[in-house]
Amino acid sequence: MKTRLNWIGILMLLVALPAWSDIKILHGPYLQNLGEREATIVWISDKPSVGWLEMAPDDASHFYAKERKKIFDTKIGIKETSTVHAVKVSGLQPGTRYRYRVCVQEVLSHDGHEVVYGSMASTDVYGKEPLSFVTNDVNKNSVSFAMVNDIHGRNEVLEQMVKQCDLKKTDLFLFNGDMVSIANDQEQLFGGFMDKSVELFAGSIPMYYCRGNHETRGPMAPDFQQYFNPKEKELFYMFRQGPVCFVVLDCGEDKPDSDVEYYGITAYDEYRTQQAEWLKTALKSDLYTQAPFKVIVCHMPPFGGWHGELDIAEKFIPLLNEANPDVYLCGHLHQTIRKDAGEEGIRFPIIVNSNNSLLKADADHTQMNIRIYDLSGKEVDSLLIRK
Repeated sequence: MKTRLNWIGILMLLVALPAWSDIKILHGPYLQNLGEREATIVWISDKPSVGWLEMAPDDASHFYAKERKKIFDTKIGIKETSTVHAVKVSGLQPGTRYRYRVCVQEVLSHDGHEVVYGSMASTDVYGKEPLSFVTNDVNKNSVSFAMVNDIHGRNEVLEQMVKQCDLKKTDLFLFNGDMVSIANDQEQLFGGFMDKSVELFAGSIPMYYCRGNHETRGPMAPDFQQYFNPKEKELFYMFRQGPVCFVVLDCGEDKPDSDVEYYGITAYDEYRTQQAEWLKTALKSDLYTQAPFKVIVCHMPPFGGWHGELDIAEKFIPLLNEANPDVYLCGHLHQTIRKDAGEEGIRFPIIVNSNNSLLKADADHTQMNIRIYDLSGKEVDSLLIRK
């Protein structure tokens, strides 16, 4: 009888204890801001933790052949305790493949100078090949890229589009905005498109995100840069791969800042003015001027009659007209539209990609071939730009 009572007491104690489980990597990792000599890796854990990146050269050695250097997720010299981790690694070589894994260790408590750590987790380098990526190279002879936009959380559509690409020959993807309809929480962000992107390619092929107007909405909107461009100053930026320089602009919202839909918390008119000031310098940089081809990426087109579109036309187009880009790629309107150079006072062609079409392009130093495919894989439009 006494033994039975003891067991009952133990069971009651176990029921009263909090549930315990090992830490997990919930989402990612995925590549951001890949350049010639740097890359940013982002991943999400299910518990507050410190995170780090380990890298290895793409040689014959096993990842476990020796201890790999740990590059921690830090801020002002302090290891971040968070569930969202981002590590920017620099000092890389152009056009070079690197293998990597990401790791986390749970922080159970931090009281004064005493920190108690829990379990660890990492991406797999034992049961399968480590994740890897190849840095950009301005001397690369050619580049192949793809663009999707206005997915609005439709994973099945995203998968149809990505599977039309030969991933072994695709250097990068452009996500040109409105990948979700509203950012209510982290799980909506990843469940809507990022988990599927990681499953298909995003841990090894870079994805460059151009924010759309829908990503500016919802409780998660102020935290957008924790997940995309997390180690950069702004959400507008420029990069080059091979013969193409990409200028990525952040369109902001499509209605006036005073609109009732924004509850008085937006200031996108000033934000677009800030971008225009940045453009004045960026479009004169060597990165832009020395590239054989220049591509502008912006979610909203400079036409359509809504406030955001008109503000883009007023602030960006005069600068772009002077800089002579080869094409302006956008979405937003949920239909395929092409305007040739010279229409409406714009000196370069504009392609509006629909919400149900995939844009693919190949460029070398003499020509850029852009094709648009519907969900069945049928080519519905194309544009060949020759130098």
